[in-house]
Amino acid sequence: MAQVQQDQVHGEYHPKDAIGAAIKATLVTGGAGTFISTIQNTLTKQNVGAFGIFTRSGTTIATFAAMGGAYEFTKIAAANLREKDDTWNSTIGGFFSGTMLGLRFRSAPAVIGYGSALAVILSAFTFTGGRLNGFAKDPDVDEVARKEYMRKNRRRPIEQTVNELGEGRGIYAPGYEQRRAERIKERYGIDVPVQSPLEAAS
Repeated sequence: MAQVQQDQVHGEYHPKDAIGAAIKATLVTGGAGTFISTIQNTLTKQNVGAFGIFTRSGTTIATFAAMGGAYEFTKIAAANLREKDDTWNSTIGGFFSGTMLGLRFRSAPAVIGYGSALAVILSAFTFTGGRLNGFAKDPDVDEVARKEYMRKNRRRPIEQTVNELGEGRGIYAPGYEQRRAERIKERYGIDVPVQSPLEAAS
């Protein structure tokens, strides 16, 4: 199930700054592209100098920056136009981001192919929660209370456990001592004293 966004909980959508977010994303992904370009420049066989990260492999920086900016801008712009914060925004943003990568190959099939592939990947990532380490925890819910509720919610009645597994091995239904004493008396004729639960507890 798709992750419920904060705006959906309150039933209203608050517009976001698409241009500001796009600038931040462009700077971040452009920095990542610069790092990759530096590695590419270092691994070249011939010495092209320090400015080779811009002159020789500068397209990597431009591609990364364009992908990040296009994704963030189109994602937030789509959310503002649709007034919904859901998976479709990531799908639209992923498609435009993928087309930036496809433009590098100067081929229409590459543009459509990379756009579609990235749209599917990012929409699936958003649909499954948008996190690599599980769903975000609600800061308003106490963790101890949440775990106790989960245990109670999944707890089986003792009658069901006894019916499926039988008595013994530490699993005993109420009245086990009385039934045990009756079985022993029927089979062996021995009276076994039975303690009440209150006496056993004391």
